Amino acid sequence: VQLQASGGGLVQAGGSLRLSCAASGRTFGDYTMGWFRQVPGKEREFVAAISWNEIQTFYSDSVKGRFSISRDNRKNTVYLQISCLKPEDTAVYYCARKGAGTYTNRLAYDLWGQGTQVTVSS
Repeated sequence: VQLQASGGGLVQAGGSLRLSCAASGRTFGDYTMGWFRQVPGKEREFVAAISWNEIQTFYSDSVKGRFSISRDNRKNTVYLQISCLKPEDTAVYYCARKGAGTYTNRLAYDLWGQGTQVTVSS
């Protein structure tokens, strides 16, 4: 099973992007999926997560109201719509598959994509 993230790019402050994460394998729909981000020199931080059945979504306080996570289990894809972007949102964004543990804890995720760079200019 692999995760392939895409959709990053350079955008002006206030702009929007939609990140995608495509998963191979048949069990995608069984798992909670999450997005994290990381800047050089800092720990990877939780951004958002969505339960396997889309009923529950979770967001960090820093992105709540601006970012929206969704998924399409028929397409084995999870999305992150990021809006009202700020320069401090600049980071590499990673999608991940959650195993056991708290959804905000990066150690609870057992499979990671390669990351996609989001750069927000002021």
